[in-house]
Amino acid sequence: MTVALAPARRRAVLRQSLSVAVATGAYGLSFGALSIAAGLDLLQTQALSLLLFSGGSQFAFVGVLAAGPAGAPAAIATSTLLGVRNGLYGVQVSRLLDARGPSRLAAAQLTIDESTAVGVAQPEAAAGRLGFWATGVGVFVLWNLTTLLGALAGDAMGDPRRYGLDAAAAAAFCALLWPRLRSADAFAIAAAAAVVAVVLAPHAPAGVPVLVAATTALAAGAWRRAHHDPAPPHHWADEGAD
Repeated sequence: MTVALAPARRRAVLRQSLSVAVATGAYGLSFGALSIAAGLDLLQTQALSLLLFSGGSQFAFVGVLAAGPAGAPAAIATSTLLGVRNGLYGVQVSRLLDARGPSRLAAAQLTIDESTAVGVAQPEAAAGRLGFWATGVGVFVLWNLTTLLGALAGDAMGDPRRYGLDAAAAAAFCALLWPRLRSADAFAIAAAAAVVAVVLAPHAPAGVPVLVAATTALAAGAWRRAHHDPAPPHHWADEGAD
């Protein structure tokens, strides 16, 4: 039997999901405008957001294509590499959601950085499921709407990065991460990953610094566990109540 969330707790999770969805979805304006600038038409741009739905992979794709048709193989390879991280998220998310049938397909499409972060950040399984679905659906809807707006606005927007929408999305993600840094080891691992991301950001395609930083964090965590008592795996307060 699933433990129901108290109304106040439910509202808190939904507020968190909405804030992350708005911050992330708004950055779709940049993708829409940059995609049109790279030579894709409106239908192609919208199809990328509807079907690929992976911000880093989408930016990498249009960034390489902007160099011309010869860049297509590199664009596909880069966007695929960045999408691999979503498969890693699926390991944790599948245990939380225990989805079946069509809902499993929907969960796979909505498994992104933000939905995973909000879901696993919750102390209760019910809150985790609510956070995952609310964030995933919220980002999907807003990302596609703002992609359309950005594509229609095109050059009228100027350089989309000047609005700071990329910083808003990053700030929302950091706000989720901060409460989970409860030990010196966690702070040290997060700091190492952040340094790697900052150093790589000016030199690597969009999304690659995040992937490398995540790998750095995993390696640091593995090293820590090899030299200390292993930490228990993440669990939710009401897990096993079903």
